[in-house]
Amino acid sequence: MALHQLKRTQILPISLEKAWDFFSSPFNLKEITPPDMDFQVKLIDEKQKMYQGMIIGYKVRPLLKIPISWVTEITHVQEPYYFVDEQRFGPYSLWHHQHHFKEVDGGVEMIDLVSYKIPFGVLGDFANGLFVRKRLEYIFDYRYRLLEYIFPTTEVAKVYS
Repeated sequence: MALHQLKRTQILPISLEKAWDFFSSPFNLKEITPPDMDFQVKLIDEKQKMYQGMIIGYKVRPLLKIPISWVTEITHVQEPYYFVDEQRFGPYSLWHHQHHFKEVDGGVEMIDLVSYKIPFGVLGDFANGLFVRKRLEYIFDYRYRLLEYIFPTTEVAKVYS
């Protein structure tokens, strides 16, 4: 029944405003989620701006192609510096995801801090060690690589242009 954490930091060569515009849209989450998860956003309009109290529904296939409904609430928003989403219904007994954005030399430092707890006590902790943690790391590694492609540094952009 342990509480687990995953932290990822990435510097993107974009402005704080551009980072906020991209990451505060739940529809962009679909774009940076591995395709094998068949991630779908539900319950909100694509043009709707994020706000504290916003409820977002998802359909996702995290393991073995089994579809799961997931509902999160945006519990904290301080534009353009951070927002927090918390699971209300879904696969975890606790999911608290902080998204932080800070201007730094060369762009924006983005920090994801996920605190999560797996249901089923000791069996959940065993499952975390066996595959849940690895799956979360895979998702965030995928995002990291894709974001480097979406927002290339000037040197990388010159090579590919």
